[in-house]
Amino acid sequence: MVLSATTARYAVGIIGNVISFGLFFSPAPTFYGIIKKKAVEEFKPDPYLATLLNCAFWCFYGLPFVHPDSTLVLTINSVGLVFEFVYLTIFYIYSTNKGRKKLVLYLLIEAIFFAAIVLITMLALHGTKKRSLIVGVLCDVFNVMMYAAPLTIMAKVIKTKSVKYMPFWLSLANFLNGLAWTTYALIHPFDIYVLVSNGIGVVSGIVQLMLYACYCSNKGEDKVDGDLELKPPGGHDIELSSNGRNVA
Repeated sequence: MVLSATTARYAVGIIGNVISFGLFFSPAPTFYGIIKKKAVEEFKPDPYLATLLNCAFWCFYGLPFVHPDSTLVLTINSVGLVFEFVYLTIFYIYSTNKGRKKLVLYLLIEAIFFAAIVLITMLALHGTKKRSLIVGVLCDVFNVMMYAAPLTIMAKVIKTKSVKYMPFWLSLANFLNGLAWTTYALIHPFDIYVLVSNGIGVVSGIVQLMLYACYCSNKGEDKVDGDLELKPPGGHDIELSSNGRNVA
C-alpha cells in the first residue's frame, strides 16, 4: 500500500507536533524552581518573549487565508503560545516591580508590532501568495535571529571543552524536530518558509551533536579553565531549550 503525499505529510507533521510539544514543555522545571523559590533571581524573560512573538507569527502564517494547508503549523504554535503565556505569567508574578514593568513594556511593544503586521497583511495584501510571502519571510527572519542562543552555547562548549550546558537529549530533540519539519516542508505542497528555518535548524542540530561527540567526556564535573562556576547566558539552567528554536 502506497501512502499518498497528503497522508505522509500529515503523519510527519504529527511527529513534528509531538517533538515540538516536548521542546515547549522543556523549560517547565525552571519555572517550577521559580515557583518554589518565589523569585526569578537572575533569570531573564527574553527567550520566552522571543518565542511568544515567534509562535504568534507562525500561528498567523498557518491560518488558511494566509497560507493554506498549514493546519499542523497552526496547532503546535497555538500550543506554544499557551506555554509561553504561562511561563511569562509565572515570571511576572515572581518578578520585582522593575522586572514587571519591563515585561509589560516588552509585551506591549510586541503586541503593537504584531497587530501592525496583521493589519498591513490583511488590508494591503490580497491573496494567499502575497500574504504568505510577507509573513513567511518575517517568520524565517525571527527564527534565524533566535539561533543566536544555541550559537552562544556552542561557542561556550568549544571554549570550555565541556558539554555541561548542552544536554545530549535536548540537542537530539532539537535535531529531530528540525528534521521532522524539514521533511514536512518538502512533501507536497512544498513550503519554502518552513523549509528554510528548519533546514538551518537541522544543520545546527548536527553541529551540536558533533560537538557533544567531541566533548562528551567532560560534562562539567570539574572546574574548567579556572572558572569556579560556569553559568549560562541569562542565568538559565539550560539556555539550549525550545526557546530560541523553531518549531514549525
